[in-house]
Amino acid sequence: MLGSWFVAIASATGVSAASAWSALPLRLGDEHRSHAGSLPAFQIFHEMIKALDDMQDTYFQRWIGTWPEGIDWTRAVMSTHVAATLRTISDELKIPLPHEAAECALRKDDVISGYFADIIAYYFAEDAFAIRNEAYDDMLWVVLGWLESIRFVDERRTILSRKASRGLAGIPTAEAWYGSRWVPAFAHRARIFWELAAKGWDTELCGGGMIWNPRLMPYKNAITNQLFISASIGMYLNFPGDPNTSPFFGTSPDSGPHNSHRNAAWQPHDPVFARAAQEAHKWLASSNMSNPQGLYIDGFHISTNTTRCDSRDEMVYTYNQGVILSGLLGLFQATGLEHYLQEGHTLIGNVIRATGYSLARNAPVDDIRHFRGGQLPPWRGLGRAGVLEDACDVFGSCSQDAQTFKGIWMHHFATFCSPAALRFLHAPEGEGEGEGGGGLDGATTAEGIRARHAGKCRRYLPWLRHNARAAMGTRDGRGLFGMWWTAGLLRGLSSENMELAGDALPQSSEGEEGVVDYRNLGVPRDAVWMRNPIDLHPPVGEEPLSLPLPLPGQKPLSSSGGRHGSSRGSKSRAVREERGPSPGVEAGASTSDPNLRGRGRTVETQGGGLAVLRALWVVSRHEL
Repeated sequence: MLGSWFVAIASATGVSAASAWSALPLRLGDEHRSHAGSLPAFQIFHEMIKALDDMQDTYFQRWIGTWPEGIDWTRAVMSTHVAATLRTISDELKIPLPHEAAECALRKDDVISGYFADIIAYYFAEDAFAIRNEAYDDMLWVVLGWLESIRFVDERRTILSRKASRGLAGIPTAEAWYGSRWVPAFAHRARIFWELAAKGWDTELCGGGMIWNPRLMPYKNAITNQLFISASIGMYLNFPGDPNTSPFFGTSPDSGPHNSHRNAAWQPHDPVFARAAQEAHKWLASSNMSNPQGLYIDGFHISTNTTRCDSRDEMVYTYNQGVILSGLLGLFQATGLEHYLQEGHTLIGNVIRATGYSLARNAPVDDIRHFRGGQLPPWRGLGRAGVLEDACDVFGSCSQDAQTFKGIWMHHFATFCSPAALRFLHAPEGEGEGEGGGGLDGATTAEGIRARHAGKCRRYLPWLRHNARAAMGTRDGRGLFGMWWTAGLLRGLSSENMELAGDALPQSSEGEEGVVDYRNLGVPRDAVWMRNPIDLHPPVGEEPLSLPLPLPGQKPLSSSGGRHGSSRGSKSRAVREERGPSPGVEAGASTSDPNLRGRGRTVETQGGGLAVLRALWVVSRHEL
C-alpha cells in the first residue's frame, strides 16, 4: 500500500501536461504549420494533451488511485485511454526538436512519467476481485487495458534506448526507467483475466462463441465475442509471458477451453492465444450478426429447447462496430493475410455511411446549413449530419455504459489506422496459417498492403475531422466534453428548441419488435434474460433482487440536469415503467444545454473526447 500511495503523491505533484507543451510550436493552423504536415486548422496535438489533463485533473482522484464516479469496466477503459495517449505522446516526441535543450526533454519525460504514475496507482485501486464475478466482457476490458499499458512501456523503453544512444544528458536508460518494473504485474493481471474470460467460450450453443454473462440466460452478443478476439490476438502479439502461475496452483491442465497448461509458466507469443482469436473470428464472421446496413447488431438469445442462436436483439451500438477493428489488425499482424484488413475497411465504410456522411463528396449527405434552428437532420442508422451517435444521445438518456461507447470506437479505429499498424510480428512465409490462407507472396507484398491500407485510412480523415470539430463544440467553460457530439456541430441547438421529427429519431428504437436497449434501460426482468424465476416475481412489498451486472452502480451525478421530457414516446416509457427506474438517468427539468441532460458530462464523455482527438492526430500521420 505504501508503494501505491507514493506513486499517487508523485503524480499529484508532477508537471502539468498542458503547461509542459505550451511553449512548443504546435499551432497547426494554416498560418503556422509544424513538421506535422497538412492538419486541421486547430491545435489538435495541444487539444489532445489538454483533454488528457482535464480528464485526470477533474475526474481522477490520485489519493485513491481511480476515477471514483466510474464503474469497474468504464475505469478499465479510461486507463486504456490514458495509456494509449501516453504512447502517442511519447512516440511523437521520440526525436528531440533541434532547438530543444536537455532540460526541456527531461521535463516532457517527467510529464509522461507523471501520468504513467496514475496508471500504476489505478493498478492497485482496480477492484480485481469484484470483476472476477462480473460478466465476461467486463473481464476482457481489463485484459485490453493492461495490454495497452504494456505496449506503452515497451515503446517507451525503445525510445529511451534511442535517446540514450544519442548521448542526451540525463535521460534514463531503458533498463533504469521505473516503468519497466511494472510489466510483470500488468502481464500477470492480463493473463489472469484472459483465463477467467476464456471460460465463457461455449460450443454447445450456436456452435461456438462467447456467452455474455454466466448468471443470465445464455446470450451471445457482439461485444463479448469481439473483445475475446481482440484480447486473444493482443495476448499473442504483446503479452511478454508470465512465470507466475498463481492463483491456479492445483488446477488440472485441461480445465480451460483454450488453455492446455494453466500450471505452467506462459511464454510470449503462445499459439494458444492466436488459435483462440482465429476460432472466435471464424465463428463471429459466420454468426449472422449484421443488419442490412452492414452494422453489428447486439446479439442472439437461444430459444428454449434449441441450441441455435435464433432470437436477435436488433439494437445497434457504436462500440459494437469498433472493438473488432483492433482484433482484425492483430490477426493481420500475426498472419499477414490482407483479408482481415479488407474486412475492417468494409466495416468502417459502413459506419461512416450510417452517420450520414459521403466519402465520395467528403461531406454530410444532408446540408447542415439547413439545420441550425433546432430541427434535427435525419437519423441515418448510427448518427446524423455525418457525426457518430448512439441512439440514446438525442434523448439524453444514455447510461454510464453508453457514455463510454463512442470513445471505444475511436480508440480501436485509431489502433486499426495507425501508420505504425502494419508492422509484422512474424512475417509469414508462403501460405498463412489462419483461416482463409494466402499469406504474402510476390504479388501481394508488405509494401503494397501498407500502401493500400494507408490510402484507405487517409480517405477517412475528412470525416474524422468533422467528428472532432463536433465533439470539441460540446465542451463547456471548463473544457469538458459532452456526450452528444452532434449538438456541438449544430450551433444554437438546445433541449428547449429541438424538433424531434420522426425521421430524426433512431429508427431502431426501444420498444420496437426485436429491439431491447438493455445498455441504457437495464436488463428486462423476464424469462428471456433472467435465469432465476425469483428475479421475475419478487414477494409483494419487497424490492426486486439486484441484477448481477454493474448497472445498479450507474447513478446520476449530482451535477446532472434532467432528462428531456419528450423522450421516446409512450411505448418506450411503458417499457421503462415495467422495468423500474432507468439506471444512470435522472428525472428533472430540461436545460438549455443538451449535454447537461441525464448524467451530464462525466469521465466517460471526457474519455470519448480524448479518444476522438487522439484518433485524429494518429490517423493524420498518414499525411506526412
